[in-house]
Amino acid sequence: MNEMTRLERFRSEVPPRDLTELQAQEARLLAAIADPASVRPERAPARRGLPRRLGLGLAVGLTVAAVVAGGVAVIRDSGPGASPVIHMMPVAAEQVLTRAAQKVDLAPELHPAPGQYLVFESQTMDPVGGTGRYLSRAKRKVWLPVEGDATGGVIEEEILSPRPFPGWPIPPEARENVGRHGPSKLADFDERVEYLRNDYAYVSHLPTEPEKMYEHLYSHLGRDVQADNEAWGRVRELLSEAYLPAAQRAALFRAAAAIPGAVSVDGAVDAAGRTGIAAARVDPSLGMRSEYIFDRATYQYLGERRVVIDSALAGAPVGSVLTSSAQLKVSVADEAPAVNGH
Repeated sequence: MNEMTRLERFRSEVPPRDLTELQAQEARLLAAIADPASVRPERAPARRGLPRRLGLGLAVGLTVAAVVAGGVAVIRDSGPGASPVIHMMPVAAEQVLTRAAQKVDLAPELHPAPGQYLVFESQTMDPVGGTGRYLSRAKRKVWLPVEGDATGGVIEEEILSPRPFPGWPIPPEARENVGRHGPSKLADFDERVEYLRNDYAYVSHLPTEPEKMYEHLYSHLGRDVQADNEAWGRVRELLSEAYLPAAQRAALFRAAAAIPGAVSVDGAVDAAGRTGIAAARVDPSLGMRSEYIFDRATYQYLGERRVVIDSALAGAPVGSVLTSSAQLKVSVADEAPAVNGH
């Protein structure tokens, strides 16, 4: 059985094991997070030097972890006097993210300098509400200053033909802005609290150790399922129109692999029509599954999409893709286009 076939055959969560057994296996996950190649589900791991115990306990409630029966168990502290909550994550999802971490060096590394701009070219699709619903599509080219100056973002955009929101006709106003627009100031480029910044000047100094990156994803969050939902969403903010150096990117993928509840999805398609394999997680409060899509061969990040899993909550049939993106190119420029009046 080759690796891709094995990925496809991993499915839902593995039945939980006895807590004592999980604790006995803790060292295996610690080694897996630091070096995924050190753990192979089919056989006992090779004896090799293990990293020191992760110091996450009080910071994010991750107290014990293990790799068992083809799955990763993450045991999180539920508070004083409460029994620990055991989450199982299929190794298939863990493999998608850790293989992406292993292969970050295959892509050319960018080295933007102060005063320069990171240029992101992408394609997007997002739902629009109001009196009529439809799916708005666009190709974007965004210039973001390396230093994260909130006044310096510039965007050029080509509005593409809209698509219908499931069950709704496309309203006339959906086609009014089709065509090219800009350059203009990036209106949604706002100030963020320090720990949610994603400009290069900030993210280039994020931790390169997976356990510390995990702590960063859970900054100012609690220890419940909603915290896991938020941490998974924060991964997106560090992938979408953001550029992390290779070391931080690898740490991000390995940290994301430890967020409880992730599964793998084969045949995930980004906004540009490219098919890959995704690490995904369901947010029950939204009735959606959020997927981060990677190329099946290189494991380079392609984009993301959100898929309906609860029609009542999402207002669309199960399986509908309501949001998607495709990262087409990331480059560096010395300046951004001039904006009228600026």
